[in-house]
Amino acid sequence: MRAIRLSLWLIIGLPVLLWLPFEQIQGQGFFALRGSVVQLTGLLALSCMAAALLLAIRPRWLERPLSGLDRMYRLHKWLGIAALVLSVLHWLAAKGPKWAVGWGWLEPPKRHGQTQLEGLHGWLNSQRGLAESLGEWAFYALLLLVALALWKRFPYRHFFRLHRLLGLVWLVLVWHSLVLAKFSYWSTPVGLLLAGLLLTGSLAALVSLSGRIGLGRRAVARIENLEYHPDNRVLGVALQLLSDWHGHRAGQFAFVTFDPAEGPHPFSIASAWQGDGQLRFLIKGLGDYTNTLPDSLRNGDLAVVEGPYGCFDFNDDCPTQVWVAGGIGIVPFIARLRALAAQPDGRQVTLFYCTNMPDQGFINRLQQQATEAGVQLQVLDTRLQTKLDLPTIRQQVPGSQAASLWFCGPSGFGQLLRRQLRDEGSRGRFHAELFEMR
Repeated sequence: MRAIRLSLWLIIGLPVLLWLPFEQIQGQGFFALRGSVVQLTGLLALSCMAAALLLAIRPRWLERPLSGLDRMYRLHKWLGIAALVLSVLHWLAAKGPKWAVGWGWLEPPKRHGQTQLEGLHGWLNSQRGLAESLGEWAFYALLLLVALALWKRFPYRHFFRLHRLLGLVWLVLVWHSLVLAKFSYWSTPVGLLLAGLLLTGSLAALVSLSGRIGLGRRAVARIENLEYHPDNRVLGVALQLLSDWHGHRAGQFAFVTFDPAEGPHPFSIASAWQGDGQLRFLIKGLGDYTNTLPDSLRNGDLAVVEGPYGCFDFNDDCPTQVWVAGGIGIVPFIARLRALAAQPDGRQVTLFYCTNMPDQGFINRLQQQATEAGVQLQVLDTRLQTKLDLPTIRQQVPGSQAASLWFCGPSGFGQLLRRQLRDEGSRGRFHAELFEMR
């Protein structure tokens, strides 16, 4: 989470630091100040939106610095919210004073004789009316599309298609910005920053609009086996890759497309990579789409797998680890169990599996995998026991104060453990998967 906060402050703070020394308020009074506010809020909204577009295309080189694609998408979400808020402020700063003048609340600014502008500056000035109108309609589209993206009840298949339209909104805003940014900016570092933002966002928008996100990391696969666990509504899907896949580390996830009309969904990989082209996923029925998969998928169906992604890879320097899984959050730990069974690393590991829908066959298999990996397994039926907390872990795992804690499960559960570790002073040893892509 620290990387997310630092990145957010950098994306907002750097434009402000560059803008302040070069901003010259032209004239005095409210309307002069209002002009600067319009320019600054527009610049900040562009900075957040350009960064959000870049993260949306899943650049591989940003994964490690930002601690995984799950955190990149959390940052993408907050950048989208920030861009929306700044766009609203920009719109209010531009439109509000005009309304106030019309209502008689403000005196209109005095008009002085305007100098005839020539060349590029003059041509850009002649396009102001069109740029303002296009920017206003782009703002309304941005407001709608971001609101739908944040509304989790909005069906994913529609979200997947509509979210791409933000690329078109961005391209309209590029024209709006080129025309309406102060011409004096272009000879300063502010102009260099603005040009970089417009170029970066435009390239990312074109990648998204052309459907090329993750193109170099896609592989075609065939469904080899389906196994449904009715007690916990988990579907096991075994895939055989039919094209190149560069392997994965236990704990990572991939985007899987079973239905092109639905689009790719992220699922944790439940198998360790053995170089045999086989992948396994465990998919919990949690929504309209995943609930239909047990009835809609068939052996022999083709799928597209994109990845792998994520830095939830159990890589640290602690000789002891505690793993906590809530519900379907058990999946990355299953992959790690299989990897340890093939290649032990000498760590002492205790796995707590917390579930309110225990499937005995599923648990028996999990126990066998834990035994083969040399991992101590404790299963907690949360219908009968209170929720697991840090004091309980400390009581049941001797020496766990020096252990790292790896968590995957419901966000509220993870926040509780993170808070208790922070209070204890062990915050740096907590690793969690932020598996919410919206």
